[in-house]
Amino acid sequence: MAPARAHLLAFLSVLTTMEVALSSLAAGGGRMTDQLDILWGPTQLLNGSNGDDQTIGLSLDRVMGSGFRFKTSYLFARIDIDIKLVPGNSAGTVTTVYLMSEKQWKTHDEIDLEFLGNLTGQPYTLHTNIFANGSGGREVQYRLWFDPTLDFHTYSIIWNSDEILILVDNKAIRRFRNHWDAGVPFPVYQPMRLNGVLWDADDWTTQGGRVKTDWSQAPFIAYFRNYRANGCEPSGFVWVCGQQGAAPGGGDWFDGGAAGLDDMKQQEQLREAQDRYMIYNYCTDSKRFPGGFPTECGLA
Repeated sequence: MAPARAHLLAFLSVLTTMEVALSSLAAGGGRMTDQLDILWGPTQLLNGSNGDDQTIGLSLDRVMGSGFRFKTSYLFARIDIDIKLVPGNSAGTVTTVYLMSEKQWKTHDEIDLEFLGNLTGQPYTLHTNIFANGSGGREVQYRLWFDPTLDFHTYSIIWNSDEILILVDNKAIRRFRNHWDAGVPFPVYQPMRLNGVLWDADDWTTQGGRVKTDWSQAPFIAYFRNYRANGCEPSGFVWVCGQQGAAPGGGDWFDGGAAGLDDMKQQEQLREAQDRYMIYNYCTDSKRFPGGFPTECGLA
């Protein structure tokens, strides 16, 4: 048995007392409206030629934003979704996809990908954050190296018992390892499901809130399609876990072959993202942490 899967079984036996069955289980494709609930706000629905290839448009105007939530929760998963972001002057807007547990806020788990709107011609910022047992503040930001408004791009969250990996077009940009044994919180026992929201946050989003939302450009619309999920979901008293890659590139997300890449290639991609595209890392913010950085910042 591979180390990651053995690690998972140990966690589940201690934390959930549930039996785990390993089998191939994947969700996604087909009609997105069958897989999600619209939570609030105005949305658009675009059907493909066969009626199954659906695209959901979230809309934001001065009155309200909009949001959806997928119906299935997972305890560890690979999630992929294609997004086409708000074009033009999107300053002040935030397009967000995030995994979140349903426990009360002070003990919740969450993995965030937030796309911060920009002025026309400026690059989008991808703001990532991770909460575990209610503790967050692990922000890392990147400038996207392409225009995410011209076409759909794939954004992925891989979450297993060893690590969280965030990918853009199957390219690894951020890794957060499980250092539970060093006292660092990590999401290991609360199931989470994917949410999508388009909202206004012009008090902080663009240039620290200096650039406000231009409501004459409303409605702002971001599009989502091709949701894929491969993970562990409840089936009675058993958690059934998919083992196959859920996106081009394959790889066993459960055991660390997260993006169909060997570890050396992943390390190369992570270094490139850090050197070329990262613009903020909480682990180097000495003004924020004058008394010393969080524990995980000094761990490999």
